[in-house]
Amino acid sequence: MPRYLPEPVYRHGSPTLTAVLLINLGTPAAPTAKAVRSYLREFLSDPRVVEIPRPLWWLILNGIILQVRPRRSAEKYASVWTTEGSPLKVHVERQSKLLRGFLGQAGHRVRVDYAMRYGQPSIAATLSRLKAEGCTRILLLPLYPQYAASTTATAFDAVGAWLKGIRNQPEIRSVRSFADHPGYIQALAASVREHWMTHGRPTSSYRLVMSFHGLPRYTLDEGDPYHCECHKSGRLLAEALGLDQEHYQICFQSRFGRAEWLQPYTAATLEGLGKQGLQRVDVICPGFPADCLETLEEIAIEGKAEFLQAGGGEYLYIPCLNERDDWIRALTELAASHLQGWPTREAPDPASLELSALRARALGASS
Repeated sequence: MPRYLPEPVYRHGSPTLTAVLLINLGTPAAPTAKAVRSYLREFLSDPRVVEIPRPLWWLILNGIILQVRPRRSAEKYASVWTTEGSPLKVHVERQSKLLRGFLGQAGHRVRVDYAMRYGQPSIAATLSRLKAEGCTRILLLPLYPQYAASTTATAFDAVGAWLKGIRNQPEIRSVRSFADHPGYIQALAASVREHWMTHGRPTSSYRLVMSFHGLPRYTLDEGDPYHCECHKSGRLLAEALGLDQEHYQICFQSRFGRAEWLQPYTAATLEGLGKQGLQRVDVICPGFPADCLETLEEIAIEGKAEFLQAGGGEYLYIPCLNERDDWIRALTELAASHLQGWPTREAPDPASLELSALRARALGASS
């Protein structure tokens, strides 16, 4: 017999609610080896993240990676940690609050919350809380512009696992990706233009480097659309900026292990541009809607060192979209388009709710 989680107390006559749930990858609870080890164990144990035989990977993960990597990663996290906590969590929490306000201004009566696929707040705990608050319709909005099985799909897996334990399931909708969403592309382009207004727009010996998170090469061969969607986003951004092909470069960062990953690699690209003596590179990370370890440390710090040490000139990092007004408006448009058909603009009718409660009590309901 399947076992379900206890249903929250339901009061007849209560209005049904709609929620939008932002989902991001996750972060350690603290910049310490212990916290990083816990986070990495959960993250790297996901079979969608690492697709090699489980027994072999268990030995590698527990015998090598979790013994060595947490301390090194903790030092990197400490270099970008803020007084408010992890940069990623801080930005996603702010994004959820701003999105709630923007949707409200647009006339949508919805709850907006956020969850992390790995770490806290977890997807399951957040969904349970939204359900307890009366949300019977939930829109999932993973903050991954480009779809990948190791990001978007694993978030949906977590939602599916939670649904298996729910007797009275809410209605679920999801946003698969938004790699070519006009508002998203326009917000990226605006961030680059503002950067150029501050630092100048070079016309020669210049490259705009667009660095996306990498994936193993075999994922492309197996049919994962991530590589194609990254190139589409990059091409659309370049077109919006009026850049010729020789003035921008799409590449992939965060390679892990010895296997071949999507190429060209960001580190090798920056080193190569430095050896060419390029006077300036501007680096943007279009696949990350919020700054995190991979952007603030790997790109803004390590990437700069690689470029300069190779003989390059000026290196400038363009921050992620974070809480930009145009980005939150794009999120609003994206969410609103997927909320269509749900009664998010209708105020509850107190008389109808009371009548519903009276009918339920007449049939024997206790509340």
